[in-house]
Amino acid sequence: MSTLRFKVVEKAFQTKPVEVNTPKERPSEYFGKYVFNREKMFKYLPSSVYAKLVDVMDNGATLDRSMADAVAEGMKRWATELGATHYTHWFQPLTEGTAEKHDSFVEHDGKGGMMEEFSGKLLVQQEPDASSFPNGGIRNTFEARGYSAWDPSSPVFVVDDTLCIPTVFIAYTGESLDYKAPLLKALRAVNKAAVDVCHYFDPDVRKVSAYLGWEQEYFLIDEGLYAARPDLLLTGRTLMGHEASKNQQLEDHYFGAIPSRVAAFMKDLEIQALELGIPVKTRHNEVAPNQFELAPIYEECNLAVDHNMLIMSLMRKVARNHGFRVLLHEKPFKGVNGSGKHNNWSLGTDTGILLMAPGKTPEENLRFITFIVNTLMAVYRHNGLLKASIMSATNAHRLGANEAPPAIISSFLGTQLSKVLDHMEDSATDELVSLGGKHGMKLDIPQIPELLIDNTDRNRTSPFAFTGNRFEFRAVGSEANCASAMIALNTAVAEQLTEFKQKVDALIEQGEPKIPAIIQVVREYIKLSKPIRFDGNGYSEEWKEEAARRGLDCETSCPVIFDQYLTPESISMFESEGVMTKKELEARNEVKWETYTKKIQIEARVLGDLVMNHIVPVAIEYQSKLIDNVFKMKGLFPDEEVSELSAENLAIIRKISGHTSYIKEHVDEMVNARKVANKITDEREKAIAYHDHIAPMLEQIRYHIDKLELIVDDQMWTLPKYRELLFIR
Repeated sequence: MSTLRFKVVEKAFQTKPVEVNTPKERPSEYFGKYVFNREKMFKYLPSSVYAKLVDVMDNGATLDRSMADAVAEGMKRWATELGATHYTHWFQPLTEGTAEKHDSFVEHDGKGGMMEEFSGKLLVQQEPDASSFPNGGIRNTFEARGYSAWDPSSPVFVVDDTLCIPTVFIAYTGESLDYKAPLLKALRAVNKAAVDVCHYFDPDVRKVSAYLGWEQEYFLIDEGLYAARPDLLLTGRTLMGHEASKNQQLEDHYFGAIPSRVAAFMKDLEIQALELGIPVKTRHNEVAPNQFELAPIYEECNLAVDHNMLIMSLMRKVARNHGFRVLLHEKPFKGVNGSGKHNNWSLGTDTGILLMAPGKTPEENLRFITFIVNTLMAVYRHNGLLKASIMSATNAHRLGANEAPPAIISSFLGTQLSKVLDHMEDSATDELVSLGGKHGMKLDIPQIPELLIDNTDRNRTSPFAFTGNRFEFRAVGSEANCASAMIALNTAVAEQLTEFKQKVDALIEQGEPKIPAIIQVVREYIKLSKPIRFDGNGYSEEWKEEAARRGLDCETSCPVIFDQYLTPESISMFESEGVMTKKELEARNEVKWETYTKKIQIEARVLGDLVMNHIVPVAIEYQSKLIDNVFKMKGLFPDEEVSELSAENLAIIRKISGHTSYIKEHVDEMVNARKVANKITDEREKAIAYHDHIAPMLEQIRYHIDKLELIVDDQMWTLPKYRELLFIR
């Protein structure tokens, strides 16, 4: 083992868990400590201002700028009592991360001194530079003006010494340059459409909220080992590395005992997350070695997205405090499972009804089926767009790899719900349906109580599965912003519900009673959406063929999949629901294509550098030692003995020559292919060139590097291997 690698691995094995200072209070007592929630609003704001702000938050009332000064003053008093000295508008540009520019509260007092001040004007909007963020051509480099604007529906919070204000981010000309602005518009659209449909069943409904529960998967790796792998450092994944003899075959890591160092990290993370109002609840070992998961209680969709972006940032900081680096790349290690971020989505009313849950009466069940079937129709009509909303250069490694849903969007309903829909489709009457709830299962073990069994099983190969009272969008990538998938899904459902109401109203105007009219349209949609329903094995080759016959989108090229944003159907949907314009969609696709190209380009450069500075020199050095050994044997032994003794070394020498020759030749080819692709001016065509010609070369070159790793003397290999990266405790 090389000296540097040995020292790094030795240190990793000797690392002890970091002591975590656990608060003496119960979690319920320090939850939201650093959040300006309603309790703090009530304490620090005048009663009239508090009432107006709550109306804005709950009912979408127009924000009155005249009250902004009072809100800002209350926020500042609360934040400075916690030690805050700065404030920032915290937003989500099209980089998949977050952005912030910190300003201090200080202003001149006019007497030669300073005072702490924070006005309503500074709370409501700021002017960050819009030219340096991805904008897809909406802004020229010399046109820098852009605006961030306060989102009152997501509470402000304090991190370290800074008051963080969640905001939208728009261009000077009004186009959105972030994820939050279109997400808020999509949530408004689905609220309006769903409320209108709910009024068929309950006229008291005034608001429908979309809820999101994300499940964040991630890897942890020792910080020293991370630093010793330039590919991890620069790309987030290992571009080379032969799988360890033991990885996840025994399935012993999944739900196993959490290692002590990891448990300390999780505990610290949970405490800080709860203090920031993130309701984390679940933690466990995932399938792959060194892979873990955390999940919160469900929240309103906009807040849940903000909390997921915040938790990813918090994870990175807390991990370093414990001697780890957190890996959020969808496929950091070849040969073991990658990481996803399941998005559990549902709709609920202000009257306390979960619209995706069966009811107790036939009419309640008709409402449930109405929303289920309209969701299926939305997913069917826009299955290509939903795939585009979760596709990326990194997630492409995971989808369809027998560890995650395939790159074909379908929906699993389970046996009972499928039977109900089939019955409604075939029934000649307008009878209302009955749905059974959970049923009991008794075991032949006296001390074990009766188990309650759900009315649907799980299908891990389904990208969009119904799981009892929600749909689980399983295909979202671990490092993605959940907003991308939620924008597409909520907008598609809003469009579908709007069309549904128009059809039902038309039948009612023709004299059809309300319930038969609803059933008639639902029955029509059940038949139309049947191609999207699939309860079988999504990994099978037969399903790929069947999906194509059904007319589902089966495209696998990441850059081409992005075209779904610019189809006439997608443009019409986003514009009719007031979520995004054609210009904004075109700009976002430019960003997506450019980002894809840059990620593959960076990986190609890093691989080329590692090949020429690590792999080939080490392989040649070892080869030279073998050659020297062969010549030395010729001076020590008779010719007939040398032939036998050196045969094995000669075979290894030839293998090394074959692998190194292939690597050097194809790295040169890859460089030339990049030069050709870089001359393409159209971002879409350039991304396709990188996908078709350069990305495959990465795997071809990797194959020969991984073979060399098995041949070259372990003491000479400079880069930490998988058995070291994945099994540090």
